[in-house]
Amino acid sequence: MFEELKPHLVELRKRLALSVASVFVMFVIAFTFHNAILTWITTPLNDALTQVGRIIETQNKATWTLQEQNATTKASTPASVATKLQHQLQQASDVASDELKSILREASLTTKELALLLKQQESQTSHKNFDGKITTHQVGGAFFVALKVSFFAGLLGALPFILYQIWMFVAPGLYDNEKKMVLPFVVGGSVMFFVGVLFAYYIVTPFGFQFLITFGSFLYTPFINIEDYVGFFTKIMMGFGLAFELPVFAYFLALLGLVTDRTLIDFFKYAIIIIFMVAALLTPPDVLTQLLMAAPLVILYGVSILIVRAINPAQPEEDEDE
Repeated sequence: MFEELKPHLVELRKRLALSVASVFVMFVIAFTFHNAILTWITTPLNDALTQVGRIIETQNKATWTLQEQNATTKASTPASVATKLQHQLQQASDVASDELKSILREASLTTKELALLLKQQESQTSHKNFDGKITTHQVGGAFFVALKVSFFAGLLGALPFILYQIWMFVAPGLYDNEKKMVLPFVVGGSVMFFVGVLFAYYIVTPFGFQFLITFGSFLYTPFINIEDYVGFFTKIMMGFGLAFELPVFAYFLALLGLVTDRTLIDFFKYAIIIIFMVAALLTPPDVLTQLLMAAPLVILYGVSILIVRAINPAQPEEDEDE
């Protein structure tokens, strides 16, 4: 029995070696661009931090304005006192404005320098109540993060070649007409994986990160560890990429005659439970993100039924009885 399996094991080792070599080559290429890749990865998090900061700043301003109006209403019962106080404040404002103008005139600040000063002051004011940051807690944290993102990018870059090696390993057991399906398998598998990654990047992560950061941000300032974030991010991207491979897997199984459209239809009620369980495991612990993953999977399952029906439809019961 071992002699029969030996050629297959040798072929499997060859395909695995070529796949690993392709990942290593793409890893080296990606490492030279790790700063750009890391910027791309952290963009959703930075956008979420900025958006949450604006929300908190707006609410704080609204609260401060409401408190100011209440205090003014309570303190200004006599109209004469309010008028006098307003007059004094106007005088003080004029004096302060004149002093500021004289200081700026003496310092000979240019327009650009003044704009920069005002921008810095506005930035300090806007981040007074919310100052979320991306940090690292390790001495070599930046280096290890660069390795992680480079490996992730290398794996994505080598994916078409890896799928081709998988097909070449399976191809000897297929008929000649089935071997011609290598191009749809490689191209379709790569495209669907990248579609899943882009769907997670542009649709899921903005909602998920903003929700998770907003929750409790009025009490705690988020200092997010970059090592944990990269692992969390790659988990979501890989999960959605693999999930979007469902039609490709269904196509491949139908091509081998292992499933029919009737098989997938009968399994649908169980598939719904499995889909939501997978979505709960591969996404952040919030209902919104889980639904954003489960809903496309249910749609893809329906697409898979149509694909399998075109490749390997179930035979009518009358034909089976005959």
